[in-house]
Amino acid sequence: MAASAVVVGFMAGFFGIGGGLIMVPILFYLFSFVGIEHAFVMHVAIGTSFSIIIPNSIISTMTHMKFKAVDFSIVRTFGVFVVIGVVLGTVFAVSLKTSGLILFFSIMTMIFAIYFLIEKEKINPAPRKINLIYRVICGFLSGFLSAPMGIGGGVFNTPIFKMFGYPINVAIGTSAAIGFLIALIGAVGFAISGTYLNINVPLSLGFINIPTFLIFIPITTFMAKIGAETVHKFNKRLIGRIFGIYLFIVACKLFYD
Repeated sequence: MAASAVVVGFMAGFFGIGGGLIMVPILFYLFSFVGIEHAFVMHVAIGTSFSIIIPNSIISTMTHMKFKAVDFSIVRTFGVFVVIGVVLGTVFAVSLKTSGLILFFSIMTMIFAIYFLIEKEKINPAPRKINLIYRVICGFLSGFLSAPMGIGGGVFNTPIFKMFGYPINVAIGTSAAIGFLIALIGAVGFAISGTYLNINVPLSLGFINIPTFLIFIPITTFMAKIGAETVHKFNKRLIGRIFGIYLFIVACKLFYD
């Protein structure tokens, strides 16, 4: 489990995301290996992923705040619709069986893989205000789609903010702050729903596995810093292609299994 945390932390820092896309598949196979009931194994992987993202997103947000790279005006207005999306997305996720969650995760991961493989570097337009209709639609969808995947939504929100002309550092910093909201609401939702369903998973709070949370937090936080430092030695486009290939392999394996 500690070895898995090393991989998750390093890759999350290296690829500049919260880690959910990397963490959920690893936790799924890890929990399957230790014998967690198949009917709930994906739910536990997602709930635990959310709980681990919470402190990581706080640290990330505070770091970006030092460089004034978090636009809290977006967090406040965009975040309202994100929260609504997460709540409904969590209800949707809990209603699915493990096979349904795996299928959903695989399809979305494949879409992300294609995005990273074909993404081209573009010059950002001048920043412009995100009007209400876009905030409602984009905020709700990023929250709703993140909930059944156990991710902080950065893979949705960072490209959205870049599209509206925000500098990449502000896009990432603001996404990290919104990722905290997604992870917090998602973790609470999965904890409550798992408790309500009275699932039989040892040492867990609902769909959140406590030992995994305690083991992963210090390791992922430390390794994410190393990954973030290492990434600057590589070409950005190459990094995107590598991540796209990784996601493609993960999606195919989950779908096949």
